[in-house]
Amino acid sequence: MPSILLDTNILIYTFDPRDESRQEQAIALLIKLEGEEKGCLSAQCLSEFASAALTKLGLSADDVMDKIGNWQNAFPVFNLTPQIALEATRGVRDHKLSYYDAQIWACARLNQVPVIFTEDFQDRQILEGIRFINPFGDDFVMDEW
Repeated sequence: MPSILLDTNILIYTFDPRDESRQEQAIALLIKLEGEEKGCLSAQCLSEFASAALTKLGLSADDVMDKIGNWQNAFPVFNLTPQIALEATRGVRDHKLSYYDAQIWACARLNQVPVIFTEDFQDRQILEGIRFINPFGDDFVMDEW
């Protein structure tokens, strides 16, 4: 059972040469979590990656399709469901999250994935049992995960 949901920013950093340190960290993180079968993705993250890769990173559609196919084979991918949409909307209402951040949280929560690696939340915050970790933070140690 995967224990860490990977947010879109980690996928994007693997192709973003503007920050070599983060690019190296993101690639190493994906390799480790794939090898240990700890990582998972949401369909939302793959969709957001495709949009950013095509418009901001300048990747070709073929390259994006290839990468998404590789990640889909490497990690379990959770689909978006009506239950996730409802839970995300509750996250907006109860926790004042932006909708798409709430959707990532809801995906992890409803699929019983206790940790999300992301830059988009307060590091080490816990929200209804889901813990947010910034894998690019100064105190992040990959071997602890």
